[in-house]
Amino acid sequence: MLPAMWLEGLGYLASVLVAVSLTMKSIVRLRIVNLVGALCFTAYGALIHAWPVAAVNGIIVGINVWHLAHMASAREYFHLLEVAPTSEYLKEFLRFHAAEIARYLSGFDPQPAPGNVAFFVLRDMVPAGLFLAEPRGADGLLVRADFVIPGYRDLRIGDFMFERQAEVFRARGIRSIWSRPGNPEHESYLERMGFRPEQTPEGKMYRRDIG
Repeated sequence: MLPAMWLEGLGYLASVLVAVSLTMKSIVRLRIVNLVGALCFTAYGALIHAWPVAAVNGIIVGINVWHLAHMASAREYFHLLEVAPTSEYLKEFLRFHAAEIARYLSGFDPQPAPGNVAFFVLRDMVPAGLFLAEPRGADGLLVRADFVIPGYRDLRIGDFMFERQAEVFRARGIRSIWSRPGNPEHESYLERMGFRPEQTPEGKMYRRDIG
């Protein structure tokens, strides 16, 4: 039997994990953290012989495992839909999400400009992501917005955009995609998507070559 202090700590840890999971925008992260919290509650209930607590949280563990397995095996539909920079839907989307985008890329201008390249990433026909960029040199693009709505931020859209749809860029003669650093969370995302930091006359930038 664990000392009372350790048991109490386990109960507090379980409570914190469950509470934190409910603040997460990503459904996958919510499920994972909630699963760990429920596991802790299950162990806590068993150790103090509170069997209803252990039983209920054991069921929650099973539910989370089932949902995570379903998410991992689900065959989702992805599609890249190009829109003109004059699209009214694009303008409304940017206005609606402007504050959230600016959290990751400071100084974001929600007004698309002529010559911009704009793609919506449809995920099961939901416009879950937006890629907006402007020309940079003869064969590059500078990202103005690479945004995914909350609930879809599990990197699948980024992988689809930069890996599986690389031919879309190559067909346009694009050989490199550039992005400004943004906040630490955005920089971490860029690095996971294969962007690498470079020092340029404009300061620190991130670059991903299109193979």
